[in-house]
Amino acid sequence: MGIQLVLFLFLASLRLGLSQDVEHGLILVEGTQAIAETDDNFICATIDWWPHEKCDYNNCPWGNSSAANLDLSHPFLVKAIQALKPLRIRVGGSLQDQLLYEVGSLKSPCHPFQKMKGGLFGFSKGCLQMKRWDELNHFFDNTGAIVTFGLNALKGRHPSGHNTLWQGDWDSSNAYGLINYTVSKGYKIDSWEFGNELSGKGIAASVSAVQYGKDLIKLKEVLNSLYNNSDFKPLLVAPGGFYSKDWYDKLLQVTGPGIVNVLTHHLYNLGPGSDEHLDRKILDPEHLSKVESIFRSLSETIKKYGHWSSAWVGEAGGAFNSGGRQISNTFVDSFWYLDQLGMASRYDTKVYCRQTIIGGNYGLLDTTTFVPNPDYYSALLWHRLMGKTVLAASSDVFSPSLRTYAHCSKGRDGITLLLINLSNQTGFTLMVRDRVPLSSGGHEKGTSIHVENSFINNLKRAFSWIGRKGSDVTFREEYHLNSKDNYLRSQTMLLNGVPLELTNDGEIPKMEPRLISVHSPIHLAPLSIAFVVLPYFDAPPCAAQTKL
Repeated sequence: MGIQLVLFLFLASLRLGLSQDVEHGLILVEGTQAIAETDDNFICATIDWWPHEKCDYNNCPWGNSSAANLDLSHPFLVKAIQALKPLRIRVGGSLQDQLLYEVGSLKSPCHPFQKMKGGLFGFSKGCLQMKRWDELNHFFDNTGAIVTFGLNALKGRHPSGHNTLWQGDWDSSNAYGLINYTVSKGYKIDSWEFGNELSGKGIAASVSAVQYGKDLIKLKEVLNSLYNNSDFKPLLVAPGGFYSKDWYDKLLQVTGPGIVNVLTHHLYNLGPGSDEHLDRKILDPEHLSKVESIFRSLSETIKKYGHWSSAWVGEAGGAFNSGGRQISNTFVDSFWYLDQLGMASRYDTKVYCRQTIIGGNYGLLDTTTFVPNPDYYSALLWHRLMGKTVLAASSDVFSPSLRTYAHCSKGRDGITLLLINLSNQTGFTLMVRDRVPLSSGGHEKGTSIHVENSFINNLKRAFSWIGRKGSDVTFREEYHLNSKDNYLRSQTMLLNGVPLELTNDGEIPKMEPRLISVHSPIHLAPLSIAFVVLPYFDAPPCAAQTKL
């Protein structure tokens, strides 16, 4: 009797597992037209100004990662940036609006930032020595980085005494001296960004949109003057703050056509780094989708008031105040990071800057060892596989835990899918096909496919995407990302079961795909991420791209 009971319970649990844990469905890709386009250098990372005294929640995770003292000769740093070539690096952050430059006639000694009671963000004014500026520019040239530099937008202003508002015209003299020095040295700064988080109500300080607009016109005049004899013309980027519709709308109306080339906004949609439930937010599809309204609204702002400009995410670290300890530098963080890269690109975001390349808990590299964290490898795979042309993609599965994105593949024919499974218990078995027009009986959304006959029928239809080159197709490439030992807070990411770790020589490891027959469905495990390269998906926008 006991043996029979054990056998019954075993079979019941097995049957329950089989019925619960796998969901079948289709990935539907609209291959006939692009919905958006990113820049070639979509992946971007920041270098901040925070000194080692910057602490949050009794944790001081910045070390020597500031633009003022970062070890620019460290081989891991150099190789990590070169692997992402061309990586855009945005130099800036909260302290940039207190940063002076060692040019012209400074009225005070050129000292670094120091802790100061009553100072903005608890720090004094700081100063960038031109010797260090030379070192930074040689580093940028050596690594092939594309540079966006954030300028001090508070110089000349004073607090109004009303909330965070600062008043007065911007004093451009010190910025003029820095830009003039930069041009004279032949350093190539791709874009100059004006201010950090001064839009709307600001964080520690704010400036009205009208005043900000007037000062941007002045800065544009400075750039036109200093680059007058140069073939290269840098972009003017602003405001590097949190999106406020009324403020951003007014800024574009005040500046008018041709002044602001790029509108930047910051995102920290996971909340404070002290939140004990950060990992729950990261794996909550409803929470991740909330930020979509910002992308949509900013896109509408640009279409209505500034069609000559484009949108960038100028800074995004998931959780603010240095990120989440033992979260932002682990495998689980890649779920929100890659999901937000996919979502941003759908809304024509040209560049996405991750806070940070190094520094804080959210650095792509470890602050102490310079060893890549899991998100670095996520960024590298995106950079290597995802082209700039964005395609509409969806699925007909019932679960909201499956996130689906599609781009033309980078540098070759076909498309690349990014598939993210936020569920801790449901895996997915998926086929891919071109979306059938509604008039032909297709559908955008449906219910999960569980009936075996339906699954087989869809399997037979799934390869209509192969197109004319179908006879040449044998394999697709799959890059499956999982955590080591199924521990989501592991700092080791597995690629197709192999740990991603630097070689003994400190080189970035090879990232080899798994080759799978195109006639097999895609299997996506619970709490995993996959890039899937379909070399001959018949998508005309992608064929046009590879000819460029």
